[in-house]
Amino acid sequence: MSKKIMRKTVTSRPVTILDVAAAAKLSKSTVSLVLKGSPLIPAETADRVRAAASELGYVYNSRAGELRGGRSKTIGVVVNDLANPFFAEILVGVERKLVEAGYIVLMAHTNEDVDRQRDVLRIMREQGAAGTVLCPAYGTPRAFTKEVEASGMPLVVMVRTLGPGKYDFAGADNERGIYAATKHLLDAGHKKIGFLGGLTGVVLEQRLNGFRAALAERKIKFDESLVVAAQPTRRSGSEAMRSLLDMKPRPTAAVCYNDVVAFGALSALGERGLHAGRDFALTGFDNVRDAAHSNPPLTTVDIQPDALGEHAATLLLNRIQEPARARQVYLAEPQLVIRQSA
Repeated sequence: MSKKIMRKTVTSRPVTILDVAAAAKLSKSTVSLVLKGSPLIPAETADRVRAAASELGYVYNSRAGELRGGRSKTIGVVVNDLANPFFAEILVGVERKLVEAGYIVLMAHTNEDVDRQRDVLRIMREQGAAGTVLCPAYGTPRAFTKEVEASGMPLVVMVRTLGPGKYDFAGADNERGIYAATKHLLDAGHKKIGFLGGLTGVVLEQRLNGFRAALAERKIKFDESLVVAAQPTRRSGSEAMRSLLDMKPRPTAAVCYNDVVAFGALSALGERGLHAGRDFALTGFDNVRDAAHSNPPLTTVDIQPDALGEHAATLLLNRIQEPARARQVYLAEPQLVIRQSA
């Protein structure tokens, strides 16, 4: 005798939040709060909602929720040089903090182009970004932050300060960090010390101030010829070191604008048959992960890039929640990490 097989009729109607509420035996408003990530709902209830949604194949449309609530969950993060591992490490910290807070990160790279930076921020405003974290490109005018503020989009500037202003800022105590690195070289007996890297801007001024202060403390005259301006890249660091090594008498040590410049300087030393830490002392700034694994490992100023990114994100989240709060400033306390290069 044949058996009749009962088949369930499959409909094409999309699963709605009402279906999830019915399956979980809860109200629509409770389900909605759970799907939005509200901390007000007990964990057991939230688990019931998520289990029901998963069973039914329901996917929460967060963008539709943003449109209904009038509040974007997208944050723009604009960096100037992704080729520099320092900014990649900062980006990791920024993104982690923002994602934990329920935001989606829209990242853009300006490649040190001020016009591109302006276009990127305009597009982010047009896309309704809830706020932006910006590391300014070289040459960004100080009035730029006022333009962004006038648009109503919350802004946090990081790493490179743009001078006086009302904007929130996350960076490091550059002067103190370079002072510590220079003092370390002076304590080791070096008197003719070069400074490699950096082109212009407030950050360079601050780092040179730290360099000068350490020299002045030992009554060593600041020599402008020992400052070799260069792009903050490996290639430019290598070229700057060659220029320094060609001087007569030759300096015995150098402070680098950042770790990437120092990596280039290390390669130039190798080309001349010199070994950092034995024939020449070298320090960096940032303490990117590669600094501990260069050849030799690099003595550098640690400002914890990953944590700096998290702090920048926190400042922006605070600003979004409390638009009228006082200006926020976070400065990482630099710590000298001594390795074999100096």
